[in-house]
Amino acid sequence: MTGKGALERMIMDVLWAAETPLLVRELRERVNARADRPLAYTTVQTVADRLVGKELLVRTPDGIAYRYGPARRREDHVAALMLEALSALPDHGPALARFAEGIDPADAHRLLEELSRRALGASRSPSEPGGE
Repeated sequence: MTGKGALERMIMDVLWAAETPLLVRELRERVNARADRPLAYTTVQTVADRLVGKELLVRTPDGIAYRYGPARRREDHVAALMLEALSALPDHGPALARFAEGIDPADAHRLLEELSRRALGASRSPSEPGGE
């Protein structure tokens, strides 16, 4: 795995899998378990700090060190990326159709169920049961 983007993804993957925010030394240990070659402490810290600047990670003090954790859940991050990509298009229809054609049938069914649930919720008036 090479390149800054790949390392950023690896760090995000490690932190999403972690149960709690990690110190740089803990993060480095887990990243190095996955890496082709060992990474220096300063490399991991620099990339983590860049991810804080991009608002993908949060950094909290822990004594003289910091703990790093994801700013949001993986599924929220992925959904935001998908919505951002869609917003770049003047007509969302063709991209949505292509997406629907390309996803696994089980995922398509799950998406259809979620869209149906959302549509039903939006059609209820506030006075109906289940309405707002």
